[in-house]
Amino acid sequence: MSTIRDVLTKKGTHVATISPDASALEAANAMNKHHCGALCVVKDEALVGVFTERDLLNKVVSARLDPASTKVADVMTTSVITCGPNGRNDDCVAVMSHRRVRHLPVLENGKLVGIVSTGDLMALQVEEKQAFIEDLYEYLHGRT
Repeated sequence: MSTIRDVLTKKGTHVATISPDASALEAANAMNKHHCGALCVVKDEALVGVFTERDLLNKVVSARLDPASTKVADVMTTSVITCGPNGRNDDCVAVMSHRRVRHLPVLENGKLVGIVSTGDLMALQVEEKQAFIEDLYEYLHGRT
């Protein structure tokens, strides 16, 4: 069974971060720059929240707030669900589905070491299932 560490090994450990004092507009620009849907909000090297596309849409745009003057701290998600690098892929998928979140920051000993998305986890599951199918095919055809 694969772990979150396996996902991070494949995708890398870079995490796009932003300060809680940044504006929602700066956050949107950072998400565009990094081609991501979520930023970890970090203050003094500690994870204090997550700012997502959903936060931007629901808490800024729909509320008709000015993105240039709205601070990330005022609209970020503060009840952040995290996982550890030794967490099982399947367990994280279940948590993400149940809690309706698309991104999980990865913490190790309280330090932010990565972030995984539902897309990252699904891609690894597809890869593992494809390998299993290929192994079964080889077995059935006597090629192992």
